[in-house]
Amino acid sequence: MKAIYNERYGPLEALRLQDLERPTIGATDVLVRVRAAGLHIGDCFAVRGAPWGMRVATGLLKPKNGVPGFDVAGVVETVGSGVTRFKLGNEVFGACEGSCAEFAAVSQDTLALKPANLSFEEAAALPTSALAALHGLRDAAKVQPGQKVLINGASGGIGTFAVQIAKSMGAHVTGVCGTTNIDLVRSLGADDVIDYAQEDFTLRGPVYDVILDNIENRSLSDIRRALTPKGTLLCNSGTGATGPAMLIRLAKPIVISPFVGHNLRRYLSTPKHDDLVVLKDLVESGKVRPLIDRTFPLSETVAALQYIDQGHARGKVVVAV
Repeated sequence: MKAIYNERYGPLEALRLQDLERPTIGATDVLVRVRAAGLHIGDCFAVRGAPWGMRVATGLLKPKNGVPGFDVAGVVETVGSGVTRFKLGNEVFGACEGSCAEFAAVSQDTLALKPANLSFEEAAALPTSALAALHGLRDAAKVQPGQKVLINGASGGIGTFAVQIAKSMGAHVTGVCGTTNIDLVRSLGADDVIDYAQEDFTLRGPVYDVILDNIENRSLSDIRRALTPKGTLLCNSGTGATGPAMLIRLAKPIVISPFVGHNLRRYLSTPKHDDLVVLKDLVESGKVRPLIDRTFPLSETVAALQYIDQGHARGKVVVAV
């Protein structure tokens, strides 16, 4: 099969289109003929092996897989002997390792039937980013109807989903983005949109019950000014620093949270079949739609990753296989 591959960690440019053996599958795995792979900044980290924390999942000294891509959409080619949820020919989407290839092995526990109203490219844009928004707002912040929720970085891969999911939960949603993305964020359902070049949302006073911060370019004390007395801050980045500074940045919200009155949270988003089904239902009911900035062919995966690495993508970047 054709796949984008590098056997060691290194720069994005070291990836090459190569011929590899099809991945083998276990009893509870599905072999998917990949039609599209969704990409995000975590794929850039995984290719480089930096920040070092990525290597806990991807391999300590060298990549366990070597093929980038965590999000996949395609057609079931083969199923393991213990698979009960899927059969040959099913159109599916989900999370795996190595989706930038013609075939990918996917656990049935991180896979679901593709939303009927989405293309494969649109479905591949969903898993990691939409689940991160869902897990943050629903599970970590426990957003309630009528609460005021602010999404910092509302035009990015996670932010575009977070605006829509928060609205589906009955929240009053404010999105923070750049000037060129104001109409985009408003079209996703935001009740209020703040242009960060024109206004500092942290100076509005204690307004928001929940802030999902996908940027983390402001100090915790600045962000907390915008929270209600018992408000929740979801920190969803922390990778803008390196070395010890990054560790401090990741840990600080958790350490100080018990002493400041606010609920400062970091959280892990783990893909599960049941939550992918929740996303499928939200999409098919018209409450959530993926926003794709650009689609690249498999042979231009490096260019896709470079584009993401620049930090200005509006919504998601997808590779069509």
